Amino acid sequence: MSLQVLVVDDEPLARSRLRTLLGDCGEPAAIVAGEAGNAAAAMEQLQRLRFDAVLLDIHMPGADGLVLAQALRTLPQPPAVVFVTAHTEHAVAAFELDAVDYLTKPVRLERLQVALQKVERVMQARTGAASAAAPEVLLIQDRGRTERVPLAEVLYFKAELKYVTVRTASRSYILDASLSELEERHAAHFLRVHRNALVSRRAVRALEKHYDPEEGEGWAVRLTGIDEVLAVSRRQLSAVREALSG
Repeated sequence: MSLQVLVVDDEPLARSRLRTLLGDCGEPAAIVAGEAGNAAAAMEQLQRLRFDAVLLDIHMPGADGLVLAQALRTLPQPPAVVFVTAHTEHAVAAFELDAVDYLTKPVRLERLQVALQKVERVMQARTGAASAAAPEVLLIQDRGRTERVPLAEVLYFKAELKYVTVRTASRSYILDASLSELEERHAAHFLRVHRNALVSRRAVRALEKHYDPEEGEGWAVRLTGIDEVLAVSRRQLSAVREALSG
């Protein structure tokens, strides 16, 4: 995917040169998704559209680039800021505003490419942080309403007839899904212990001898937070032992 860039400069020739340079960039590729000749016009676009980066001049009529950069920090998803200016004396102020880079005119293609690589790294870091911060949830339809159940609270999934029972320490839910689909999606957090059950890897507390009326003598896994035990098939026994030892 190409980086979506907004070019902000009061000089049309400067915007044209940046447009040409961006067209010549390789990896990461970038396209000019918007242009503005002043801070007010830029802010109007930034409030309507999403940009990955702003190539921002500092000296402009009206509010300058430093004022605009300060305003960008109030946006829900602020773009990365790369200052592009003929003046070097504002570099300290620019980096205090979390600028990704500071380019001096005339801009060289190689230097612009380095700045775009920095933008790409910032975006990847933001995406990773957002993913880590947002806990996974299951959306469960319960008595006419949709409930969000954090995946971290789920102790096991158990297939019963056409549905799957979702068990937490406090209660059970019914989920319209297949066990194999859940296993594929959440293999990092859940372990298959039987053809009809997946258990939370972090909740596995003990493996013990167990008598099942249907299957006879065997093994069962005990989970933290509930008294119920779940049968472990012979086929999955070694995987459960390995999970316990890990």
